[in-house]
Amino acid sequence: MEKQQKATAYWKENLRYLLILLSIWFLVSYGAGILFKDLLDNFSLGGFPLGFWFAQQGSIYVFVILIFVYVRLMNKLDKKYGFDE
Repeated sequence: MEKQQKATAYWKENLRYLLILLSIWFLVSYGAGILFKDLLDNFSLGGFPLGFWFAQQGSIYVFVILIFVYVRLMNKLDKKYGFDE
């Protein structure tokens, strides 16, 4: 595979990962914290309504987890296309 073709394929796959992970974060932060808040408030976590919890803390936890997932995916992607050190 030509070097430019490898780089193009690498960035396409990277952008796909980014779109998927940012979509998950959007659904958790905006969806669970705002759109589905009333539905989630029927449940509680630690004595607080679940919708409130997602709006205040849950989206931050999910974002940190997604950072680690992204690092793992990028390490695999680097090895796949030979860009690892």
